[in-house]
Amino acid sequence: MQADYVIVGSGSAGSAIAYRLSEDGRYSVIVIEAGGSDFGPFIQMPAALAWPMSMKRYNWGYLSEPEPNLDNRRITAPRGKVIGGSSSINGLVYVRGHAEDFNRWEELGAHGWAYADVLPYFKRMEHSHGGEEGWRGTDGPLHVQRGPVNNPLFHAFIQAGAQAGFELTDDYNGSKQEGFGLMEQTIHNGRRWSAANAYLKPALKRGNVTLVNGFARKIVIENGRAVGVEIERKGVVETITANREVIVSASSFNSPKLLMLSGIGPAAHLKDMGIEVKVDRPGVGANLQDHMEFYFQQVSTKPVSLYSWLPWFWQGVAGAQWLLSKGGLGASNQFEACAFLRSAPGLKQPDIQYHFLPVAISYDGKAAAKSHGFQVHVGYNLSKSRGNVTLRSADPHDDPVIRFNYMSHPEDWEKFRHCVRLTRDIFSQKAFDDFRGPEIQPGESVETDEEIDAFLREHLESAYHPCGTCRMGDRDDPMAVV
Repeated sequence: MQADYVIVGSGSAGSAIAYRLSEDGRYSVIVIEAGGSDFGPFIQMPAALAWPMSMKRYNWGYLSEPEPNLDNRRITAPRGKVIGGSSSINGLVYVRGHAEDFNRWEELGAHGWAYADVLPYFKRMEHSHGGEEGWRGTDGPLHVQRGPVNNPLFHAFIQAGAQAGFELTDDYNGSKQEGFGLMEQTIHNGRRWSAANAYLKPALKRGNVTLVNGFARKIVIENGRAVGVEIERKGVVETITANREVIVSASSFNSPKLLMLSGIGPAAHLKDMGIEVKVDRPGVGANLQDHMEFYFQQVSTKPVSLYSWLPWFWQGVAGAQWLLSKGGLGASNQFEACAFLRSAPGLKQPDIQYHFLPVAISYDGKAAAKSHGFQVHVGYNLSKSRGNVTLRSADPHDDPVIRFNYMSHPEDWEKFRHCVRLTRDIFSQKAFDDFRGPEIQPGESVETDEEIDAFLREHLESAYHPCGTCRMGDRDDPMAVV
């Protein structure tokens, strides 16, 4: 098989690239995806978001190496192994990223990546339902909405933020990217609106895009140029030829893995693995960074949380309602309120992010409080800790070695301690007086720095936003990959 462009991975990047490259009909595109179909309620029903992430059918199922600063726990590191990649198993939350993030990229040498440069492309991709006029797109392929916000706990959270002295925002993806407000979701007509639904499936209807279900083993390089991808499907190894370019968009874990298996990466490591060095690029797999978070949980004294819906019978009722009407509780990811805050005055941008949830439960749905409750996912977004991704062996089927090196920078500890105390202050506001019961976790006895640190070592988790392992930069930047 051959095409002008061969794309490895059908996730958020791969699907969008396939859509745009095939738009005018001039080029042929092949998209390689190791996973299978995204059909079915476990993926398409927003409220079922915990299911696909826990299913080997849809998830590569990676774990980190023991994290020395987190009691040597191995941290779950899911990545989508399905049409749409991780956009088919994620939390359906839509955040552009702060303008200062992009402006800082340009300051570091990524010319053309300032927020003013990328804003037209955000608007082009969006079909925003209720966003700020002039800042949001209205006819793009990616539908973005707000939830129904029927639960009183969402309103209490936003009001508590104002009472604690913080600003409110009508659209954190618009002109005011700071404060408490409603969270945006990649949901349309009650269904998950993944990259597959927004981009890949429409592209496949054009006739010049082909989806190949196969496992990418390595990039084929001839005379210093990538000319194809060696894949394995149904037990047979074959090569798909690229007449113009090979595009690797296989996640922050699998992209560096594939490059290194192909001889592109840190020379010493490749030699240790017995792989011929084609290009010595020490930045491949380096610079791994991620968002960490913990859950701050409180008992609700009123029976208004989603706790009543946790028994299997009521989950079945919600599922049946969604199957019949694409409505009801099943049509929301239940992350309908949020906040973006600064941990200290004088910062250029918010560095703390909140996702509020009207139930006290773990992200994977396996550990729920024994009563009505509510929680907020609290994350410090500008961590300075860095890790890496390396090969376990030269066997393409071996999982990559993932070392996040979480909390290796002392500032991270300071910021997360602040997050614990700040969240207590927000939950203590008058808006929660009618709902606030005892603190479930960290627990009211957790007060000193040492006690908070012990809680963090035990409970910090990934927010599943790894990046940086194929970083971009100038040609003379030795750590740049793109």
